[in-house]
Amino acid sequence: MITLAIDASTYGGSVALLDGDAVLAEEQVAMKGAEHERLMPAVASTLERANIGVTSIERVVCGAGPGSFTSLRIAGGIAKGIASGIGCPLYAVPSMALVVGGSALRAGRYAVAIDALRGELYVGLYDIQAEGEIREVAPARLIRAEEIDALVIDFSAKLVSPSPLVDALVSKPRAAGVARLEAFLQSRGPVDVRSWEPSYGRLAEAQVRWESLHGKPLPT
Repeated sequence: MITLAIDASTYGGSVALLDGDAVLAEEQVAMKGAEHERLMPAVASTLERANIGVTSIERVVCGAGPGSFTSLRIAGGIAKGIASGIGCPLYAVPSMALVVGGSALRAGRYAVAIDALRGELYVGLYDIQAEGEIREVAPARLIRAEEIDALVIDFSAKLVSPSPLVDALVSKPRAAGVARLEAFLQSRGPVDVRSWEPSYGRLAEAQVRWESLHGKPLPT
Protein backbone atom coordinates (compact mmCIF):
# COMPACT_ATOMS: atom_id res chain seq x y z
CA MET A 1 0.00 0.00 0.00
CA ILE A 2 1.63 3.24 -1.17
CA THR A 3 0.63 6.02 1.23
CA LEU A 4 1.28 9.73 0.92
CA ALA A 5 1.13 11.36 4.36
CA ILE A 6 1.00 15.12 4.92
CA ASP A 7 0.85 17.27 8.04
CA ALA A 8 1.15 21.01 8.64
CA SER A 9 -0.55 21.53 11.99
CA THR A 10 2.35 23.59 13.35
CA TYR A 11 4.68 26.09 11.71
CA GLY A 12 6.52 23.18 10.11
CA GLY A 13 5.23 20.96 7.34
CA SER A 14 5.96 17.25 7.03
CA VAL A 15 5.58 14.93 4.05
CA ALA A 16 6.27 11.19 3.88
CA LEU A 17 5.81 8.46 1.31
CA LEU A 18 5.37 4.95 2.67
CA ASP A 19 5.07 1.44 1.26
CA GLY A 20 3.22 -0.37 4.01
CA ASP A 21 5.05 0.69 7.16
CA ALA A 22 8.35 1.29 5.35
CA VAL A 23 9.25 4.96 4.84
CA LEU A 24 10.45 5.46 1.26
CA ALA A 25 11.17 9.19 1.55
CA GLU A 26 10.21 12.14 3.71
CA GLU A 27 10.79 15.86 3.93
CA GLN A 28 10.31 18.64 6.49
CA VAL A 29 9.72 22.27 5.50
CA ALA A 30 9.12 25.56 7.28
CA MET A 31 5.63 27.03 6.89
CA LYS A 32 5.81 30.25 8.91
CA GLY A 33 7.57 33.21 7.35
CA ALA A 34 8.15 31.51 4.01
CA GLU A 35 7.91 33.76 0.97
CA HIS A 36 6.54 30.92 -1.13
CA GLU A 37 4.32 27.94 -0.36
CA ARG A 38 6.69 25.05 0.39
CA LEU A 39 4.47 22.08 1.17
CA MET A 40 3.44 21.15 -2.39
CA PRO A 41 7.06 21.36 -3.64
CA ALA A 42 7.97 19.06 -0.73
CA VAL A 43 5.35 16.57 -1.91
CA ALA A 44 6.79 16.64 -5.42
CA SER A 45 10.34 16.29 -4.09
CA THR A 46 9.39 13.35 -1.88
CA LEU A 47 7.74 11.52 -4.78
CA GLU A 48 10.75 12.19 -6.99
CA ARG A 49 13.27 10.92 -4.45
CA ALA A 50 11.23 7.74 -3.96
CA ASN A 51 10.88 7.35 -7.74
CA ILE A 52 7.11 7.01 -7.33
CA GLY A 53 4.61 8.61 -9.71
CA VAL A 54 1.62 10.41 -8.25
CA THR A 55 -0.79 7.93 -9.88
CA SER A 56 0.87 5.12 -7.89
CA ILE A 57 -0.39 6.61 -4.62
CA GLU A 58 -3.06 4.30 -3.20
CA ARG A 59 -4.20 6.49 -0.33
CA VAL A 60 -3.55 9.94 1.13
CA VAL A 61 -3.40 10.52 4.88
CA CYS A 62 -3.61 14.08 6.22
CA GLY A 63 -2.98 15.42 9.69
CA ALA A 64 -6.32 16.80 10.82
CA GLY A 65 -5.15 19.24 13.47
CA PRO A 66 -5.83 21.06 15.66
CA GLY A 67 -3.18 23.68 15.03
CA SER A 68 -2.27 26.55 12.74
CA PHE A 69 -5.25 27.67 10.64
CA THR A 70 -3.31 28.63 7.55
CA SER A 71 -0.97 25.64 7.53
CA LEU A 72 -3.80 23.19 8.12
CA ARG A 73 -5.76 24.69 5.22
CA ILE A 74 -2.76 24.32 2.92
CA ALA A 75 -2.16 20.70 3.91
CA GLY A 76 -5.86 19.85 3.69
CA GLY A 77 -6.17 21.47 0.27
CA ILE A 78 -3.19 19.57 -1.09
CA ALA A 79 -4.37 16.26 0.36
CA LYS A 80 -7.89 16.69 -1.00
CA GLY A 81 -6.62 17.82 -4.39
CA ILE A 82 -4.36 14.80 -4.83
CA ALA A 83 -6.92 12.31 -3.52
CA SER A 84 -9.73 13.63 -5.72
CA GLY A 85 -7.41 14.07 -8.70
CA ILE A 86 -6.23 10.46 -8.82
CA GLY A 87 -9.34 8.92 -7.27
CA CYS A 88 -7.77 7.40 -4.15
CA PRO A 89 -9.21 7.43 -0.60
CA LEU A 90 -8.38 10.20 1.85
CA TYR A 91 -7.84 9.42 5.52
CA ALA A 92 -7.50 11.88 8.39
CA VAL A 93 -5.56 11.40 11.62
CA PRO A 94 -5.17 13.72 14.60
CA SER A 95 -1.94 15.65 14.21
CA MET A 96 -1.22 14.91 17.87
CA ALA A 97 -1.00 11.22 16.99
CA LEU A 98 1.77 12.14 14.55
CA VAL A 99 3.63 13.89 17.38
CA VAL A 100 3.72 10.58 19.24
CA GLY A 101 3.93 8.27 16.23
CA GLY A 102 6.80 10.14 14.65
CA SER A 103 8.94 10.06 17.79
CA ALA A 104 11.31 7.58 19.40
CA LEU A 105 9.26 7.50 22.59
CA ARG A 106 8.96 4.22 24.44
CA ALA A 107 5.73 2.40 25.25
CA GLY A 108 3.59 4.31 27.72
CA ARG A 109 0.96 7.02 28.10
CA TYR A 110 1.60 10.50 26.74
CA ALA A 111 -0.25 13.80 26.96
CA VAL A 112 0.41 15.83 23.80
CA ALA A 113 0.25 19.62 24.19
CA ILE A 114 0.16 22.03 21.25
CA ASP A 115 0.29 25.80 21.71
CA ALA A 116 -3.13 27.29 20.98
CA LEU A 117 -2.00 30.89 21.70
CA ARG A 118 -3.93 33.21 24.06
CA GLY A 119 -2.41 31.32 27.03
CA GLU A 120 -4.13 28.10 26.03
CA LEU A 121 -3.12 24.61 24.91
CA TYR A 122 -4.68 21.85 22.86
CA VAL A 123 -4.14 18.61 24.78
CA GLY A 124 -4.80 15.02 23.76
CA LEU A 125 -3.94 11.66 25.34
CA TYR A 126 -2.25 8.75 23.57
CA ASP A 127 -0.89 5.32 24.45
CA ILE A 128 2.09 3.74 22.73
CA GLN A 129 1.50 0.00 22.83
CA ALA A 130 4.31 -2.48 23.51
CA GLU A 131 4.36 -3.43 19.82
CA GLY A 132 4.63 0.25 18.83
CA GLU A 133 1.03 0.88 17.71
CA ILE A 134 -0.49 4.25 18.73
CA ARG A 135 -3.91 4.39 20.39
CA GLU A 136 -5.91 7.56 21.03
CA VAL A 137 -7.21 7.59 24.61
CA ALA A 138 -8.75 11.09 24.66
CA PRO A 139 -9.12 13.49 21.70
CA ALA A 140 -7.81 17.05 21.73
CA ARG A 141 -9.39 19.57 24.05
CA LEU A 142 -8.64 23.21 24.79
CA ILE A 143 -7.36 24.10 28.28
CA ARG A 144 -5.68 27.00 30.02
CA ALA A 145 -1.90 26.60 29.99
CA GLU A 146 -1.71 26.67 33.78
CA GLU A 147 -3.94 23.58 33.97
CA ILE A 148 -1.50 21.31 32.14
CA ASP A 149 0.54 20.10 35.14
CA ALA A 150 -2.52 18.93 37.06
CA LEU A 151 -3.93 17.31 33.93
CA VAL A 152 -0.74 15.34 33.30
CA ILE A 153 -0.83 14.09 36.89
CA ASP A 154 -4.49 13.08 36.54
CA PHE A 155 -3.67 11.25 33.29
CA SER A 156 -0.60 9.53 34.82
CA ALA A 157 1.10 10.53 31.58
CA LYS A 158 4.34 12.02 30.33
CA LEU A 159 4.03 15.39 28.63
CA VAL A 160 5.26 15.76 25.04
CA SER A 161 5.00 18.83 22.84
CA PRO A 162 6.44 20.45 19.71
CA SER A 163 6.39 23.82 21.47
CA PRO A 164 9.41 25.16 23.39
CA LEU A 165 6.97 27.11 25.54
CA VAL A 166 5.95 23.91 27.32
CA ASP A 167 8.24 22.09 29.75
CA ALA A 168 7.98 18.71 28.06
CA LEU A 169 9.68 16.11 25.94
CA VAL A 170 10.09 17.76 22.53
CA SER A 171 8.59 16.05 19.50
CA LYS A 172 7.13 17.56 16.33
CA PRO A 173 4.38 16.10 14.13
CA ARG A 174 6.05 13.79 11.62
CA ALA A 175 4.05 12.47 8.68
CA ALA A 176 6.02 9.21 8.75
CA GLY A 177 4.31 8.49 12.08
CA VAL A 178 1.38 7.22 10.00
CA ALA A 179 3.28 3.92 9.86
CA ARG A 180 2.27 3.31 13.49
CA LEU A 181 -1.37 4.32 13.04
CA GLU A 182 -2.71 1.57 10.81
CA ALA A 183 -5.21 0.31 13.39
CA PHE A 184 -6.52 3.87 13.84
CA LEU A 185 -6.91 4.32 10.07
CA GLN A 186 -8.75 1.05 9.67
CA SER A 187 -11.08 1.75 12.59
CA ARG A 188 -12.04 5.23 11.32
CA GLY A 189 -12.05 4.58 7.57
CA PRO A 190 -11.68 7.20 4.84
CA VAL A 191 -13.30 10.63 4.98
CA ASP A 192 -15.47 12.28 2.32
CA VAL A 193 -13.02 14.08 0.06
CA ARG A 194 -15.58 16.72 -0.91
CA SER A 195 -16.76 17.73 2.56
CA TRP A 196 -13.86 16.98 4.92
CA GLU A 197 -12.04 19.84 6.59
CA PRO A 198 -9.28 19.82 9.23
CA SER A 199 -10.16 20.41 12.86
CA TYR A 200 -9.00 23.93 13.65
CA GLY A 201 -9.74 23.67 17.36
CA ARG A 202 -11.62 26.99 17.45
CA LEU A 203 -12.72 29.81 15.18
CA ALA A 204 -10.16 31.97 13.43
CA GLU A 205 -9.61 35.46 14.87
CA ALA A 206 -10.93 37.08 11.68
CA GLN A 207 -14.15 35.08 11.90
CA VAL A 208 -14.61 35.92 15.58
CA ARG A 209 -14.23 39.64 14.82
CA TRP A 210 -16.61 39.49 11.84
CA GLU A 211 -19.32 37.66 13.83
CA SER A 212 -18.90 40.04 16.79
CA LEU A 213 -19.22 43.05 14.49
CA HIS A 214 -22.23 41.73 12.54
CA GLY A 215 -23.96 39.85 15.36
CA LYS A 216 -24.48 36.69 13.30
CA PRO A 217 -22.55 33.61 12.11
CA LEU A 218 -20.22 34.06 9.17
CA PRO A 219 -21.94 32.77 6.01
CA THR A 220 -20.38 29.58 4.60
